[in-house]
Amino acid sequence: MRDASFLRLAIVLFAGVLASAMAGAQSVPTTRVVGTVERVDGTTLVVNTGQSQRTIGLPSTVTLFAMVKAGAADVRPGSFVGVGATPQADDTQHAIRVMIFPESMRGLGEGHRPWDRPGTTMTNATVDNAVTGVDGQVVTVRYKGGEKKIVLRPETVFLTYVAADRGELKPGARVAVTGVVTSGGALEARRIVVGRDGVIPT
Repeated sequence: MRDASFLRLAIVLFAGVLASAMAGAQSVPTTRVVGTVERVDGTTLVVNTGQSQRTIGLPSTVTLFAMVKAGAADVRPGSFVGVGATPQADDTQHAIRVMIFPESMRGLGEGHRPWDRPGTTMTNATVDNAVTGVDGQVVTVRYKGGEKKIVLRPETVFLTYVAADRGELKPGARVAVTGVVTSGGALEARRIVVGRDGVIPT
C-alpha cells in the first residue's frame, strides 16, 4: 500500500516538474538578428548587422527557410498571411507587402496592430475570400476577434517562405535570425530566414 502511495506521489511530483519546465520553455524570450552573413565556422554563424558582428550558435535543430518572391495568385482562401498596409478612411487596408506563411507557421503573430512604419498596420490572419474590386483585388482576412478587407494593388510586394538548407548560409547572404539566449549567455538560433534572388528578409 505504501509503495502504491509513493508511486502516486512520484507521478504527481514529476507531472508538476514537467509542467513547470514546459511553461518555462514557452516563456523564453526570443531575439532577432538581421544582417549579412560574414562566415560560418562549424556550428557558429557570424552575422554583420551593420552596427556590430553577432556570433550565433547553430544547433542541429535550427529551422531554415528561404524568403522568395510570390504573386497575387498565391494569396488563396485558407492561406495564412501577414499584411503590411496603409489604412484607408473606408476601413480597408491598402497592402504594401503580403507575406504568405507556410503551414508550419500558421498562427504566428495572429491579429491586427501597428506596423513598424509610421501610419501603417500589420494584420496576420487567414484569407477568407477574394473578389475583384474597382481599385484592385480585395481580400477578406479573418483573425481571432476581427476581420479586415485588404486591397491588393499593382505595387504590392508579395513574398513567401520555402525550405532552405545550410548551404545557403554563405558569406554575403542576407538573413533574419530568431534565437534565444542560453543559460550560458550565448545566442542560439531557432529559426533562420535567408533572402533568395535579391529578397532581403526583415
